[in-house]
Amino acid sequence: MSIDALVSRLSGVRMTGLSKGIALCPAHPDRSPSLSFREIDDGRVLIKCFGGCGALDVLDALGLSWSVLFPESGHQNAPPSKSKIPAGDLLAIVDHEITVAVLILQEIVTQRTVKDSHVQRLLTAAARVSTARLIANPAKAENPT
Repeated sequence: MSIDALVSRLSGVRMTGLSKGIALCPAHPDRSPSLSFREIDDGRVLIKCFGGCGALDVLDALGLSWSVLFPESGHQNAPPSKSKIPAGDLLAIVDHEITVAVLILQEIVTQRTVKDSHVQRLLTAAARVSTARLIANPAKAENPT
């Protein structure tokens, strides 16, 4: 769905830029625009009600399904993430663990030895990256491929 299809169902729309704007939230009695929306580069449409309504509440009030926020070739059936950890924080964890692994591997290459503590730390790094992946995409935990 393009942003135009969403905008056509909203009231009190005011465009604040190219492919983004604000409107009255259809999920609660709204006297001033509290619903923000924008289409991002990959075609997904993001919505946020600053009055506290969830995205699904907004979509239900408009008679739309979750899939309308995703481009046709994208993740039409992707459920909303239930993660309480922001994606940036998950990436920071992965970045840190990769840095640890690179430093340990660099020491292994230069000294040609592997300390037991380094093996344990690499295993911890692998576990933390795996956990971050599962937090970021819980559907993969239910249906691993």
